Amino acid sequence: MSTQIPTDPPADTPVTDRAGILLVDDMEENLLALEAVLGSLNVPLVRARSGEEAMRALRRERFALVLLDVRMPGMDGFDTAAGIKRLDQAKDVPIIFLTGSDPGGGFTYRGYATGAADFVPKPFDPWVLRAKVTVFLELHRKNRQLEALLARDDVQLAEMARRLSAIDSLLGEDRGEGDDARTAQLRAHMTGLDNILRELRRGGSLQP
Repeated sequence: MSTQIPTDPPADTPVTDRAGILLVDDMEENLLALEAVLGSLNVPLVRARSGEEAMRALRRERFALVLLDVRMPGMDGFDTAAGIKRLDQAKDVPIIFLTGSDPGGGFTYRGYATGAADFVPKPFDPWVLRAKVTVFLELHRKNRQLEALLARDDVQLAEMARRLSAIDSLLGEDRGEGDDARTAQLRAHMTGLDNILRELRRGGSLQP
């Protein structure tokens, strides 16, 4: 299969997340063509020559995207996609089906029914394939950033709850000796709460 390799267009969005792309095809020339087109995206490209091999790879490591050939001997693309969606660690990984001619439209229907996110016809246009893959990589990167922000917010909210509980305990104590120390502790907890709120607002989680 002859494929013209696109050079890097300047408008490409840099991809910083290192989750790779799983290339699933039983034909060596197709895998070589995919690697030629996608090699400059600076993400790991992992080969699988069968559906079974793809499932083993998905159990072993994390991927941002799967490019999956429909017609393969044994476990075909549809069976492989259905298996991927049953894996807890891979069920949310988008799948782009690589399809040959489909005069009746049956591939499209079955593909979406088994969890396809998109289709690219063979022989594929290198620019179209690269553009589609770049969009999914950017989506994966943004999802990872959101997960990191939510995890950070969870930690800060837990610290806020701890400080509020400490303040509540201090306010519930009998007043008398040690009021100065109690007041100092309250001020320290309030300062901590102010700092947490400032961090959350800086991250865009809270409105002032």
